Amino acid sequence: MLPTDPTVAELLAKGRIEVEGRLVDASNATLFCEISGGGATAHCVYKPVSGERALWDFPDGTLASREVGAYLVSEAAGLHLVPPTVLRAGPFGPGMVQLWVDTKEGDDLVDVVAPDEVPRGWRAVLRAHDRFGDPAVLAHSDHPSVRLMAALDVVINNADRKGGHVLHGEDGNVYGVDHGICLHTEHKLRTVLWGWVGERLDEEVLAMLATLREALDDSLGADLAEHLTKAEVRSLKRRTEEFQHKAEFPSPDADYRAIPWPAF
Repeated sequence: MLPTDPTVAELLAKGRIEVEGRLVDASNATLFCEISGGGATAHCVYKPVSGERALWDFPDGTLASREVGAYLVSEAAGLHLVPPTVLRAGPFGPGMVQLWVDTKEGDDLVDVVAPDEVPRGWRAVLRAHDRFGDPAVLAHSDHPSVRLMAALDVVINNADRKGGHVLHGEDGNVYGVDHGICLHTEHKLRTVLWGWVGERLDEEVLAMLATLREALDDSLGADLAEHLTKAEVRSLKRRTEEFQHKAEFPSPDADYRAIPWPAF
């Protein structure tokens, strides 16, 4: 089932969830499941609130709601970069349920490679040395949807955009996942998508910001109020307005770690 299928939302909200396994690399309980109902079947990710690891800078039990908030923002902005996501009851209590996205094998959008192996047109983000002491470059694709994702991360204040969170779906579209630590009131942007630092925003990003700003004054604000605090919604609106006004991609802040660790 594709994210654009009109029956996805109802299936995620009302379907029967059967746990098939656990994604062991995730820091919080992340379960791979089959969901079925109304004659439809799909795979999904289920992250129960009870399995969230406590963080010192994010309120306990809020990560699932932030995942839904990121999805709502992406949809309201017309981006469709986050797979359909709902908050609902599950086998281990309430949690986030998100449609599973099958990816193109060997078609990564973010990678660490030798300096002479950076794909043509890609954006270099960081130069370092690997565990063997050899030079290495963290780089990402210049795909238009990756650029839009970088802009989305700015407005949702994504504190954990790892390389493995940027997916190239089998349907050809680009998707971002794992948005549990975003939408904080304090500046926490940590991302591997720094390839456009200081560049002016193109018309596509500016149009996205205008659409989002309008939506925040309409129904999106009320929808987000079910998942975020009033202060967090106000901060989202402020970040959107500031990004529009400056009209350029921000630079990393030298006073804090701007790339998540690990980067993948």
